[in-house]
Amino acid sequence: MSDYRVRRAWAIATAFALVLAFVNLSIWLAGAAPRVVWRLVYEGTFASGYGMAQTFAKATPLMLTGMAFAVALRGGLVNVGVEGQLAAGILAAAVVGARLPHTWPWYFAAPVAIGACAVAGAMVGGTAGWLKGRFGAHEVITTLMLNGLIAVGTTWLYGGPLRVPGQIHTRIIAPGARLPMAERWLSGLRGSALSLAIVLAVGAVCTAEWYLLRTSGGLRLRAVGSRPEAARALGVEPGRQHTRTLALAGAIAGLGGMHYVLGVKGYAEDGIGSGVGFVGIAVAMVGLTRAGGILLAALLFGLLGQGGLAVNAIVPADTLSLVQAASILAVATVAGVLSRARGAPGGGHA
Repeated sequence: MSDYRVRRAWAIATAFALVLAFVNLSIWLAGAAPRVVWRLVYEGTFASGYGMAQTFAKATPLMLTGMAFAVALRGGLVNVGVEGQLAAGILAAAVVGARLPHTWPWYFAAPVAIGACAVAGAMVGGTAGWLKGRFGAHEVITTLMLNGLIAVGTTWLYGGPLRVPGQIHTRIIAPGARLPMAERWLSGLRGSALSLAIVLAVGAVCTAEWYLLRTSGGLRLRAVGSRPEAARALGVEPGRQHTRTLALAGAIAGLGGMHYVLGVKGYAEDGIGSGVGFVGIAVAMVGLTRAGGILLAALLFGLLGQGGLAVNAIVPADTLSLVQAASILAVATVAGVLSRARGAPGGGHA
């Protein structure tokens, strides 16, 4: 085993041990026994079909928002507008889904509604990319501003023009646009939020990774992200590529709308999906911006989200959320160690 692989193994093991120790200390300071808390987390998640289904359900939109941030980052852009792109996808799913004819079968209605999610997210992301390519506006500023604009706009729409009289939500979407829920096949999952959206989310993440690694478009995206000047010398215009990159990232984030509207709710309301876009940034960082890592990180954060509900009687639910911050710090530490190991004499390649 090369010196680099030994360093990588030790760095990952050390980071894991430090995260576990930090979380246990936080639980102890909250006045609870770590052993009891972890037992409750297990009982609330993997010990039952319902708990496991809820864990996977909470992970579903995180897979998409995490990949949306990762795609942009690999293109050299910091997409902090994932939250707004997801919100746009939710809005599009609610509006388009409610206007579809109720006589349409699922193989027409569902793809149209899902496509609307992606198009809405792509429009928001592409707008930020165009502003950067055309005027040089920094994507962090523009995506943050778009987040705010979309948040204000959706709050007004859900509370006014789109609200059903006497209700707090939008119109119910057409039956054909609904994604099948897991409880349809397994009675033990009754009441859970798990739906076909998780299969589509995994497929979208894997397809995005394939695009980045196996297509000429993905090569151009990564070339601009790593060496913009070299990419320009090869005929790739960074400005146009920025628009394409953020449009792709926005489309992936917008697909998260299918989980909430087409799967769980059947409608949209104020606050739906709030915060998932920002958590997706942490998912992408913990997953090292690669598809496999993002899927695993999303499951970890889904586990923490569901587990936090199981332990909030004895410790604050936010106690387990500290794992997010601890994990990001651990990943940053591992990345630094591996970077030095790769550059050291005799340090090989991953």
